[in-house]
Amino acid sequence: MSSIKKFEKPLGMRDTFPDIYEKLEQIRSTGRELLRGRGYEFIITPSVEYYDTVGKASAISDARLFKLVDSQGNTLVLRPDMTTPIARIATSKLLKEKIPQRLAYFANVFRAQQREGGRPAEFDQMGIELIGDSSVFADAEVIMTAIDLVKAYNIEDFKVTIGHAGVLSCILKDYTESEQQAKALNELLVKRNYVGFEEAVLAFDLPKTKSDALLAYIEEAISLPSIEAIEKYVRKNDALEYMRNLSRILDAAGYEPYIAFDFTLSSHMSYYTGMLFEVFASGSGFPLGNGGRYDGLLEHFGSQVGATGFGLRVDRVFEAMPKIEIDNNDVLVLFSAERFSEALIQAQLLREQGKQVTFQAYEGIENVNALKAQFKLVNEFKSKEA
Repeated sequence: MSSIKKFEKPLGMRDTFPDIYEKLEQIRSTGRELLRGRGYEFIITPSVEYYDTVGKASAISDARLFKLVDSQGNTLVLRPDMTTPIARIATSKLLKEKIPQRLAYFANVFRAQQREGGRPAEFDQMGIELIGDSSVFADAEVIMTAIDLVKAYNIEDFKVTIGHAGVLSCILKDYTESEQQAKALNELLVKRNYVGFEEAVLAFDLPKTKSDALLAYIEEAISLPSIEAIEKYVRKNDALEYMRNLSRILDAAGYEPYIAFDFTLSSHMSYYTGMLFEVFASGSGFPLGNGGRYDGLLEHFGSQVGATGFGLRVDRVFEAMPKIEIDNNDVLVLFSAERFSEALIQAQLLREQGKQVTFQAYEGIENVNALKAQFKLVNEFKSKEA
């Protein structure tokens, strides 16, 4: 093996060094406290799942799945998201015990990269799933919890952008001439390709009333001042009334300053069939996370219940947060062999006081001064002759 290969990592994989690890642990601890305080119970699923269950049900494209084969010849996948495995667990066991279920997670997920582009193939996600509640209040709870969680990380400049898959689908179908045209426009919106959207509308050679409506819609729907502003583009339907109710609840709860509506919002996560949202913040070039209602996913596992939730990318939350200062509470206890017992007693006393104690023999190091320079406090137990 060459010296270069020896230190290379698989495509998209990252090392986490001690200083970053400690900061990530702070993020985990803060999130755990907040979510547990809202009645969410933490859960973890296997890193490896069956392809035929979780892999096929996941909204992650097949090309981005890490696939394995076990000794019996079954195709497995490293979990590409947490929503699908949790849906599996909920329908097989948990919903029989209690409904609705409020579940939370902090776990790593895996998505293969086709080429190195700076994006990780393994990353941590944290989030919640509220399973067994089809009401608008469940969606409101999920959005409010996402906002509270972002605020808990002292991120001040952020926005939650909310759309609805049903409203968007209705508009695209009403103003196009075929299902293929509607699907093509939706795929462009998933990629946020608004220029491509306008070009496609013109290329379809639609009746002028339809093309004009779509072009006006794409200009206005990105940042609506209110739900009512979208009404002229869509026929009256239950989805629009649902969004009106959601808006009223969020306003009444005082979350209006953090909310924006965007009815061009579409997701590559195809299991979102109702309300969906993304969280954007200064300091990150990508959404911190996303969520929405995914009732149809539970049907894949044989359960007819409503479900909604969100997931945040921990690495992106980290980018958007103010700088975290870790208290350096480390103490170095250096000792010679004959003073081992004395040094050990001192180390134990310091640990009882909450100090983080590194217990090191002089005989085990070459450069004592270099080691001592890494600590604010040093206790030395030298030999009598030194």
